[in-house]
Amino acid sequence: MTKQVTVRWHGELDFDATDQGGAIVPMSSREDVFGPGLMVLAALGGCTGLDAVSVMTKKQVDFDAYRVEVSAEQREAYPRADTSIVVAHIVDGRTISDQAVARAIELSARQYCMVGATIATGDCTINHRMRITDEQGERTCDCITIGPRGAGLSHYESA
Repeated sequence: MTKQVTVRWHGELDFDATDQGGAIVPMSSREDVFGPGLMVLAALGGCTGLDAVSVMTKKQVDFDAYRVEVSAEQREAYPRADTSIVVAHIVDGRTISDQAVARAIELSARQYCMVGATIATGDCTINHRMRITDEQGERTCDCITIGPRGAGLSHYESA
């Protein structure tokens, strides 16, 4: 499968990216517009979030709210690549199964999320964590860490 985007310059350091369907995303070095580095983190959060919600829905996890918070540490020297990323999956509801949420996160990280898999095949480590708040209170745990060079990805381990 081939994917394509077109990135156009609009003067100064302003660009936009257009996908094959016509969706447009602005990019810039200005503080009020997403920069390319932050778009990578947003893409990772969106990709793993789509997967996790899909799996949790199939597992009939009864959640009211879900969000993903993604943070990264990056090198000081150029090209200032990310060295480690933390992906926090935050789930709120009445009665939530820790095991079902952890399994959804693991499946996303190890099998489904193309963005995470692409990042993890380099030198960047991605740590997925979860925070659940329900009638039992709040609890957190680390779920899975993937990378560098594909460590922790199921398709790499079976090869």
